[in-house]
Amino acid sequence: MAVRRINLALQGGGAHGAFAWGVLERLLQEDSIEISGISGTSAGALNGAALAAGLSCGPGRRGRQAALENLAHVWSHVSQISDNRMVRWVHSLFPAPRALQRLTELVSPIAWMEGVTRIFSPYDCGPFYSNPLAAILREMPHPKLGLERGPRFFVSATNVRTGRIRVFSGPEVTVEAILASACLPSLFRAIEIHDPATGRNEAYWDGGYSGNPALFPLFAPDLPRDVVIVNINPMLRDSVPKSPVEIQDRINEISFNASLIRELRAINFVKRLHEEDRLTGRPMKNVLIHMIMDDFVMTSLSAGTKLVPEPGLLGTLREAGRGAAERFMEYHAGNLGARDSVNLPALFA
Repeated sequence: MAVRRINLALQGGGAHGAFAWGVLERLLQEDSIEISGISGTSAGALNGAALAAGLSCGPGRRGRQAALENLAHVWSHVSQISDNRMVRWVHSLFPAPRALQRLTELVSPIAWMEGVTRIFSPYDCGPFYSNPLAAILREMPHPKLGLERGPRFFVSATNVRTGRIRVFSGPEVTVEAILASACLPSLFRAIEIHDPATGRNEAYWDGGYSGNPALFPLFAPDLPRDVVIVNINPMLRDSVPKSPVEIQDRINEISFNASLIRELRAINFVKRLHEEDRLTGRPMKNVLIHMIMDDFVMTSLSAGTKLVPEPGLLGTLREAGRGAAERFMEYHAGNLGARDSVNLPALFA
């Protein structure tokens, strides 16, 4: 079977990113699929880092196995920041009286987390602060990032000062860049990284605010036309949210899908120009868009579960991701290199 080169666009979504873990496991089993480019944001940047660092270890099964080991390492360690361990970790950020600690350990970690992050800042804990994701990334079995070999990897973060997206690539992709992309400001201190464009250290927050994920880096001429988006945040909900929790959940989904929808709308516009033969002599790539998603599973979850990576939830999402990728390979793999498997005009009708 001929090898089909694809790009992956990995959305962020906290603990829900375990869905993409399952998707990537399934795709790595396909010798006919070659991953040439990766764009990741937040949890998508974590998945992308594990994937890119692993695939850079060598061609064929060697690189694929290394990527699988990295992904298993990341999510097994993320799952340890859960339940009462999550509560104790947050208590290390925001010291509280012992009686309050005992009380909060009796209630839902999700409810407690949502409440405490409205009152306390990660800057309130002084020298006790730590970001648990840093050690997880540095201790991956195959931790080298920013290498020239392997797929091209792009990581998006949001500049706090300007509100603009910054896309890290090549040797710029470091552990700090991944932490910047996954920096929820209610949980983590902004990550400061030097920006050669401004000549100063800039502070960065989660890339989901400005590009979730950024698609435009994957339009480079040397990358394939196919962009496979792994969706974490549901794009459609039939019911109108009415309770406070449902309303906040839908606001979260809309906000973190906004940048992706803008890029898809622009792609749809370029496709119409191609169809009308109005781009003769203009270097505008006619990319092919595909999606791997499971809105049934994702709409059954609340946005609050993104903050609590409970092992059972991660396992469920991993299996859902594997199933969604299996269905994609069965029904849409034949579209790769030939046509879109997403009806963009219908999406914006």
